[in-house]
Amino acid sequence: MMKRLLAIALLCIGNALQAGGDAPAQPMAFSSASPGSAIPPPWTLNILPNVQGATRFDLVRDGNQATVLRAVSESAAATLTHKLQVDPAASPNLAWRWKVSRVLDSADLGRKETDDYAARVYVLFDYPVEKLPLSDRVKISLVRAFYGQELPAAALCYVWDNRHPAGVSAWSAYTDRVRMIVVESGRQHVGEWRLEQRDVAADFRTAFGEEAPPIIGIALAADTDNTGESVTAWFGDLNFGPATGM
Repeated sequence: MMKRLLAIALLCIGNALQAGGDAPAQPMAFSSASPGSAIPPPWTLNILPNVQGATRFDLVRDGNQATVLRAVSESAAATLTHKLQVDPAASPNLAWRWKVSRVLDSADLGRKETDDYAARVYVLFDYPVEKLPLSDRVKISLVRAFYGQELPAAALCYVWDNRHPAGVSAWSAYTDRVRMIVVESGRQHVGEWRLEQRDVAADFRTAFGEEAPPIIGIALAADTDNTGESVTAWFGDLNFGPATGM
C-alpha cells in the first residue's frame, strides 16, 4: 500500500523538489567526477519506505574512459534525483545516453504488481495543484502533509521496456499524473550505449493536453522490487537544450 501512495503522490522521485533560484539549469555531469568518488551534489539518493532493498548507485568508468553512473538493482528500488530550474519553452530537448545489462522478463507497464523497468528517466514538472481534479488534490495534499514535502504533481517517465515497442506511451499503472513513454525496448541493444533525445515540452503537451510548466527536476532509476529480478543500468550525462527540429 505504501508504494501505491508514493506513486500517486510522486514521492518516489525526490525530496522536496521545488522551483527556486538556487536550482541549476543543467544536471551536474557525472563525467565531472572521478570513478569511485561520491556522486556529485545536488544529485540526491531517495530510498523508498517499506521497500526492503535499495538500488545501489555509484560512479564507474565506461569503455571510452568517461565517468558514468551505475545503478544496480536486485529485488530493489530507489531513485537518484536532481533539482533543476528549466524553462521547457526555451530548452525542451533532453539528451542522454544509457545502457542496460538485460531487460526484465516479467515486467509489464500495464500492471501494478509488475511495474518495474531496467532503466527509467523521470522529468518532473511544477504543475499547479489547484488545476488538478479534486480527488487528485486530496491525495497529493494528504501525502504532502504526511511527509512534509512539496511534491511535483506531473511527470514524464522515459523507460527501457521489455515488451512494448519504442513509441508506446501509457499512464502509470498507479496514477494518471505520470506518463510512461517507451524509448528503448527488448534485447536487441542490451549491453550497448544508446543515445536518446526527447522534446519534453512536446511529450508533455501530448500527454497532458496543455503547455509544459517549468521543469523542477529529473530522477534516474532501475527498479526490480515488484518482479524480484536483477539488472544493472548505466547513465551518462544528461543535458537540456533548445529544440532540434526532430
